[in-house]
Amino acid sequence: MYRQALAKAPLRSVAAASSRRAFSVSSRVMAAGDTGSPPKVGGQGDAFQRREKANEDYAIRQREKEKLLELKKKLAEQQQHLKTLSDHM
Repeated sequence: MYRQALAKAPLRSVAAASSRRAFSVSSRVMAAGDTGSPPKVGGQGDAFQRREKANEDYAIRQREKEKLLELKKKLAEQQQHLKTLSDHM
């Protein structure tokens, strides 16, 4: 029985070690200046990052412009409705 316990002990440690290794993860590290890496403090970034930021800013401005036009349209409709109501009085 003691011999069986000694034979199984190394197997348990190997299984435990392999399960620990499965959960270890190496982190991806980007070097400064790589495409997609975070910008340096106060740096401009590369041309791809500047273009992407410009495209995102443009899309946001377009959506805000559309929302503003919709709100102006609704406001004009409500003012017209109020005018018709005041004319009926």
